[in-house]
Amino acid sequence: MYECHYAQVMLSAGTDTSSGIMEWTLSALLNNPACLTKAQKEIDVKIGYSRLINDSDLGGLSYLHGVINETFRMYPVAPLLAPHISSEECIVGGYRVPRGSMLIVNSWAMQNDPELWEDSTKFKPERFVDMEGQKYGFVFMPFGHGRRGCPGENLAMRVVELTLGLVLQCFDWERVGEELVDMSEGPGLTMPKANPLVAKCRTRPEMIKLLSHL
Repeated sequence: MYECHYAQVMLSAGTDTSSGIMEWTLSALLNNPACLTKAQKEIDVKIGYSRLINDSDLGGLSYLHGVINETFRMYPVAPLLAPHISSEECIVGGYRVPRGSMLIVNSWAMQNDPELWEDSTKFKPERFVDMEGQKYGFVFMPFGHGRRGCPGENLAMRVVELTLGLVLQCFDWERVGEELVDMSEGPGLTMPKANPLVAKCRTRPEMIKLLSHL
């Protein structure tokens, strides 16, 4: 009974956050077409056109992984981490923290801090490429940190990487006009876009034969 409840919470909590980060990622790629082309090129080289991406391919798509992490850095769907309450009085950085104090971490502020990140306002997936498995300390933690981190992190990353990878593998994307995609944030705990993404897509010529047989 409890296991079913936990599974339900994890799936419901991960639905809008996963779709949200995919919308932010595709928006960022449309505003940075060179990055979009590079991500598609990686997929073309490592996967080809005879089959679709599957879960076992994700470990070899380092640039795609970098694209998603860079989106998490700049546009975290959970800009404020889940609150924590101190069980005992403690001293942190010379400050006395009374028992029962609530801590709310602003991950957006840390991940966009120019003192912590070079060119913090620029979308640069390269900063995360080939760093799989390495930790970024307390400057990058879109899923929280340590034993109190989000238990759905691995599931979320797999779902987002696989879905976005398939979208990039199968379709060419472009903006609906010359204007950049609006990257303004809307209100809400999971930081939606102020204006939903509207874009144009068409099946990639190399994928028509494969998709026509699915």
